[in-house]
Amino acid sequence: MTATQVLVTIIVLVVIAALGYGIWFVTRRRALQNRFGPEYDRAVAEGDSRLAAERELRDRERRHAELQIHDLDPEARARYTSSWQEIQARFLDDPAGAVRDADALVTRVIAERGYPTGDYDEHLAHLSVEHARTLGHYRDAHEISQFSERGEATTEQLRQAVVHYRALFADLLGADPTPDAHGAPAPRDAALSGDDTAVNTPAQRARNVQARRAQADLPHDTSSRS
Repeated sequence: MTATQVLVTIIVLVVIAALGYGIWFVTRRRALQNRFGPEYDRAVAEGDSRLAAERELRDRERRHAELQIHDLDPEARARYTSSWQEIQARFLDDPAGAVRDADALVTRVIAERGYPTGDYDEHLAHLSVEHARTLGHYRDAHEISQFSERGEATTEQLRQAVVHYRALFADLLGADPTPDAHGAPAPRDAALSGDDTAVNTPAQRARNVQARRAQADLPHDTSSRS
């Protein structure tokens, strides 16, 4: 084999290796994006760099794999469902108390599923691996709960907090805790069945702004206007 042939062979091998690494790298990134969903975008936005954010997310996966996570048994699921319905039933009489109880109930479910009973940020990190799609609800609920502790939350915000807690609660439970036999919301849930986008938290306001911008970009049919 001549020197030229050796050089060409080396170049080809380097190109193949680079392509292989690129495919592997992109595959790993897509796996993170698919698993973490909106949590991936949040980590990238808040991190020093995309690579640093991805290292953090993989570290969450590693720590999560060390946990003994398990589903609730039917008896526990029924017990928690009953507790949730009691919380919703008392909302009209004591909205702030209902929010406190909802937060406590969600925390108990988190613990019984096998997640560590650490602080709020630790909850977020562990839950993001399997419950990333509903983690935004948990953040909004927690923020309103803090408003409530300071006496600054409106009744509408408190209603929204319970709605947000319910989203994560149902995800952890593996079932909607409030449907009747026909799948419709239970009658006692009527007080919580309003518009779920009205809460005035920074996270929710950002989502509302994005929705309005997307709506503004849509083409409008003016052919029927006079």
